[in-house]
Amino acid sequence: MTAETSVPSTALLAGADRDGSNYTARHLLVLEGLEAVRKRPGMYIGSTDSRGLMHCLWEIIDNSVDEALGGYCDHIEVILHDDASVEVRDNGRGIPVDVEPKTGLSGVEVVMTKLHAGGKFGGGSYAASGGLHGVGASVVNALSARLDVEVDRSGNTHAISFRRGVPGSFAADGPDATFETGGLRKVKRIAKNRTGTRVRYWADRQIFLKDAKLSLEHLHQRARQTAFLVPGLTIVVRDEYGLGEGGSKGEESFRFDGGISEFCEYLATDRPVCDVLRFTGQGTFKETVPVLDEHGQMTPTEVTRELGVDVAMRWGTGYDTTLRSFVNIIATPKGGTHVAGYEQAVAKTMNEVLRAKKMLRVAEDDIVKDDALEGLTAVVTVRLAEPQFEGQTKEVLGTSAARRIVNTVISKELKAFLTSTKRDDAAQARVVMEKAVAAARTRIAARQHKDAQRRKTALESSSLPAKLADCRSDDVERSELFIVEGDSALGTAKLARNSEFQALLPIRGKILNVQKSSVTDMLKNAECGAIIQVIGAGSGRTFDIDAARYGKIIMMTDADVDGSHIRTLLLTLFHRYMRPMVEAGRVFAAVPPLHRVELVQPKKGQDKYVYTYSDRELRDKLMEFQSKGVRYKDSIQRYKGLGEMDADQLAETTMDPRHRTLRRINLSDLDSAEQVFDLLMGNDVAPRKEFISSSAATLDRSRIDA
Repeated sequence: MTAETSVPSTALLAGADRDGSNYTARHLLVLEGLEAVRKRPGMYIGSTDSRGLMHCLWEIIDNSVDEALGGYCDHIEVILHDDASVEVRDNGRGIPVDVEPKTGLSGVEVVMTKLHAGGKFGGGSYAASGGLHGVGASVVNALSARLDVEVDRSGNTHAISFRRGVPGSFAADGPDATFETGGLRKVKRIAKNRTGTRVRYWADRQIFLKDAKLSLEHLHQRARQTAFLVPGLTIVVRDEYGLGEGGSKGEESFRFDGGISEFCEYLATDRPVCDVLRFTGQGTFKETVPVLDEHGQMTPTEVTRELGVDVAMRWGTGYDTTLRSFVNIIATPKGGTHVAGYEQAVAKTMNEVLRAKKMLRVAEDDIVKDDALEGLTAVVTVRLAEPQFEGQTKEVLGTSAARRIVNTVISKELKAFLTSTKRDDAAQARVVMEKAVAAARTRIAARQHKDAQRRKTALESSSLPAKLADCRSDDVERSELFIVEGDSALGTAKLARNSEFQALLPIRGKILNVQKSSVTDMLKNAECGAIIQVIGAGSGRTFDIDAARYGKIIMMTDADVDGSHIRTLLLTLFHRYMRPMVEAGRVFAAVPPLHRVELVQPKKGQDKYVYTYSDRELRDKLMEFQSKGVRYKDSIQRYKGLGEMDADQLAETTMDPRHRTLRRINLSDLDSAEQVFDLLMGNDVAPRKEFISSSAATLDRSRIDA
């Protein structure tokens, strides 16, 4: 066999057919209708994992919420059935069931089988909706093994089913039942004033990954968020499948009549320095869009759009910014033109008023966006027909006019608040502006501090803290910094370490709790300042992980309660001011042993000393020795601290990469982690006291090291 004939045919086409003479129109594949969705699902739902599975559910829910936005629906029910199907019910107008003249299909079939078809294309059916793409329901249909639709309308219940996008009916329940093709059918008569839509679907496991599953927690969050955004709408989530904790089932109902003002209060976790401010307004803009004319042709037409702005915001005593943005009821987690206009308006207006009131010195620079937004909780919503999104996942608004209109509305309303002559408003406005000025001055101080503690060259290394025992290697990927509890442990660690790549930094006692301290107080603290200076990458928003001097940061504290407390304080520092190190998986906790058992006459190949890391492990190990007839000395050593270990013991158990155990610190759930840090380490004492009181009964007293 020659070299050429052993090559696969596809490679021959790519390589041997250099002139392209065999590449003709018959090689082109045209995907018809929903085939394109099944071939490239990621284009429409982002991915085929759990995130994509949840996105399908959002598409169906959002169609019902669009009815609520129009004032036609006030009750939505989401049911997670025990057969892994999902059903969404609403009491809206119902999908049209009459025949659409251009296609000859019923309205339900058009919505469910035709991409870019629906009631949102300039026909006046929706003044505001989740998007203009019109592919939501049809994409879910294409990616479902079975989808059932029931519509209550015109005194009848109409029904149709689909199998992977093909219309018809099933003979029984479930996606594996016998299927016959067909169209929309009437199944029973009902009261004429009863309307609504019910969509139930089974996700196609040929498309989605095996481990893809729905998240009840995310569903509750989305339902709560939507109920905030549409006052008066009730959303019920019923879990019959058992996605709750421990496989529990249940039902949750969400309804909020306070709107986004109530949402803003719900999101805020710190104490307020001003009331919730509610700014509303609207503007118009023109855009050219293709509109279907009476002859069925798409004609570019200039239309006038109206864009409504509704913002709730309040400043608090904290330092973090919480900003949620929405277009109609669609969350835009990555922002867009409306968020850009909002942030620009807040910073610009704040600077204008600060200069007018002479709260900024002449020599001082203007405050920047981050200064104005520090401690701010805000919900920014805009409503318009046919919003332009960047992609079907709708995470970024692209309508350019939104920036100008939001900017204009917020500038006018915020300036009125900041310059108000009413006593209460004026007092609150002053506190808000003083907070922004303080944030700017702290930022400048932090930047100066960062510039001073960038990684030093060999000639500048004398500026690093004297107590740092640095390593010789300049290889960041290999180098390790051990943050050691106490000077006694430092002496042992110096003898135990490999000075080629292991550096040591001792800290005395418990560092400052930075969760309830300002940036200035943190920088003034000697221990916190030393840690930030030694790592050399700055802190807070200016943190530059590429400038970090060490590849691993390892917290080496005693295996007792005090050691755990110190480790928690250190983690609070990293979580708040050096979070990218944690997110990159470069922060670790050393795991020193608690006990050392000395064996009597160990067998060949058996270690003379056995280390255990918990009381339970010690008990299990001793029982194992007794059952195997292994003798050990009764005087079992229990380490009270790292300083009690000999250097060789510390190296063997805790520092030597060949034998040690490290516990990687990660932030798998950032929101939950922030809530826990704020609860356990924050300013607000009452929730912490309640947590301790309620959890006391569940504590295993044998775990207390006393």
